[in-house]
Amino acid sequence: MNEHEDLCRLVPLTERQAKRYGMHTHIDGLTLSCFTRASEPFVTVQHPVYSVVLQGEKEAMICDQLVRYTAGQSLIAGVDLPVTSRIVEASTATPYLAISVALDLSNVAELIGNQAHGPAAEAAAPFGVMDFDPALADPLARLLELLDRPADVPILAPMINREIVWRLLHSPFAPLLQALAWPEGNIARIGRATQWIRENVSEPLRVAELAERVNMSVPSFHRHFKTVTTVSPLQFQKQMRLHIARKRLLAAESVAAVAYNVGYESLSQFNRDYRKFYGLAPTQDVATLRQELRDRGSPNGAASAARLPPIPNESTR
Repeated sequence: MNEHEDLCRLVPLTERQAKRYGMHTHIDGLTLSCFTRASEPFVTVQHPVYSVVLQGEKEAMICDQLVRYTAGQSLIAGVDLPVTSRIVEASTATPYLAISVALDLSNVAELIGNQAHGPAAEAAAPFGVMDFDPALADPLARLLELLDRPADVPILAPMINREIVWRLLHSPFAPLLQALAWPEGNIARIGRATQWIRENVSEPLRVAELAERVNMSVPSFHRHFKTVTTVSPLQFQKQMRLHIARKRLLAAESVAAVAYNVGYESLSQFNRDYRKFYGLAPTQDVATLRQELRDRGSPNGAASAARLPPIPNESTR
């Protein structure tokens, strides 16, 4: 079976499961994308993930690089990154379809095994785009089929996820995964820093303390943080706060409560930052997004305000 046949095998299965279960499935870390039209640019934060595009085309601005990936291509993103992206090719007859599987870097490290030394060369960027490896078609298909057998998910899903990581470690993505899983590498250190910022988004950011947390000097931390994320630590924190705020506003929380919960002490400052970043005031932006989501409808084509999801992370678009 060649690559084209492998993709054709996954297309109907992915479309069926996306229509039945929606974007966020009951298998932890598995998300499905099914869009019937192109989208406007959207800003998200990308988490460690493996994604494969089965139909359609998408473009994303990652680390100041415009990345276009289409049917038959896959992507790995290894750290939390601010990303502006859009779906550029999708239709009712041929929807944009993609599968995304969250990457557990501790699982990657375990499969690599204890290394006396790091990878042969540090990866140049915390992401990569490659042609789809046909060896991944079978475990991805089994993971999708597992959605129909929820009783089997707790036992079999971790095993299949582990197999997917193993296949990736024997693909052209291997050097990137090795760099991401090597704890002493610069990308892995910055990845831990961005994860800490995300998990403690409402806390004040003291750069010197965060640099010490990931065992880097302050000058080295600043330099490598900017190289990996294209922004400074404080700018990254602001983007993360605004991204999380947008998700919470879509979940119907009040503007004042959201601003406070993501770390803002001044509501007026939150409103200014939000408008500057997203182009609209919080209430206007959320109203616009809700209408867009209603117009787009659920994956099976029926609009459903009751199931309105938050703005998904990059792995789900």
